[in-house]
Amino acid sequence: MSGKNINQQQNIICWTIFLATFVTTLLALITVLFPAFLIRSLGGIENYSGINSFETGIWTYSILITDSIIFGIIILYFKNKIPQTLRRYIRFILNFEINGKVAFLVMTVLLGVYVVFEVQEIFTKESWPDYYHWVKPILEKWTITDVFKGFSFHVKYFLITTSMNVFGNYKVIPFIASIALLILTYFFTTLISKKRFAGIVSVLIVLQSGTFLTYDTSTTYDNFWILFYLLSLYMICKKWPISPISFILSVFSKSLTIIYLPLTFVFMYNSVISKRKKIFLISTYGAVIIIGIAFVTGGSSLGTSMNAFEYYDFWISFNAFSYQLRYDMLILILLLPLIIGLGIAARRKFLHADSMMILIMGMILSQPITASFTNQASEPYRFIPLIVFCAVGVGVMFSKKPN
Repeated sequence: MSGKNINQQQNIICWTIFLATFVTTLLALITVLFPAFLIRSLGGIENYSGINSFETGIWTYSILITDSIIFGIIILYFKNKIPQTLRRYIRFILNFEINGKVAFLVMTVLLGVYVVFEVQEIFTKESWPDYYHWVKPILEKWTITDVFKGFSFHVKYFLITTSMNVFGNYKVIPFIASIALLILTYFFTTLISKKRFAGIVSVLIVLQSGTFLTYDTSTTYDNFWILFYLLSLYMICKKWPISPISFILSVFSKSLTIIYLPLTFVFMYNSVISKRKKIFLISTYGAVIIIGIAFVTGGSSLGTSMNAFEYYDFWISFNAFSYQLRYDMLILILLLPLIIGLGIAARRKFLHADSMMILIMGMILSQPITASFTNQASEPYRFIPLIVFCAVGVGVMFSKKPN
């Protein structure tokens, strides 16, 4: 196949990924701008005449004004219509890099400040109803021998009971997991962007997230599954045989991770590893798929059951954006410009720009897909992977130029 045909195929794939992610993101943001529009038009409340489809949300004008300014700057930048001084500042920021010692110092300060302000939360009682109705009764009875009694979130239970046995507090290891997630976000972003400054930016974005800070010490809604899933992606590039193991740990922390497998395959395909390693990884993950299907079809062992596709549940879960991310204004503002930026970066052959679009789209769709096939409702903590991958996506925008 000629180089021209290969480039044409790559451009088609790039545009397909961008358009699919753009449409998915736009659907999610519509529910933020006009909370009643989507579910009244497509989701089952069309008979309620008193509901205004175009009633604005609390962040509507902030998002529209800020995104208009960002898009205006982007257009003027590429048309060479902005002052050269501002253009130089933009280029300086995009090309800025720091050395290893400075990065270590900055990360130490950021983590230190985070720990100082959040550590008191591990001494407060868990307030979520699910903790008393579900998690606490299981933790009080769970032992290591329960691993052999069938599928459950055994990794989660093992880590939390270990926290109690070692530290006398259920929340210590979940808090350590959140710290580890921040550190891994830095290393993952640095790995795929080839810039330490990009890693610092991604950590700052996660740290400012109200959703992350709400659940960072939670025993009920811990970050183990997110940590292990991100680690599985990181290990594809660093120590590929460990990747499937980390993925399995994530599944046994929360079964939702199973539906992330297609996203893993996309990231794997775009990673700079040999074809032999990719074939081995695909084979290993294929076995995980078979196991995952067996677990899901088991139904009762997962605490849920598979149903026929529910059209209304799919759209109502999209609407979760309008209220469950209300404390993450920065993510809501950055989401659409980020997709545009990643689309441009993918066209310019930035490594993993298209992978980040796929991951972001997958995280947006994961809740509607789950809700439409199971009895599980949308929950705010399930947006933390989206926040993490948006942060990594912003870091990709600072990537070194491809050669």
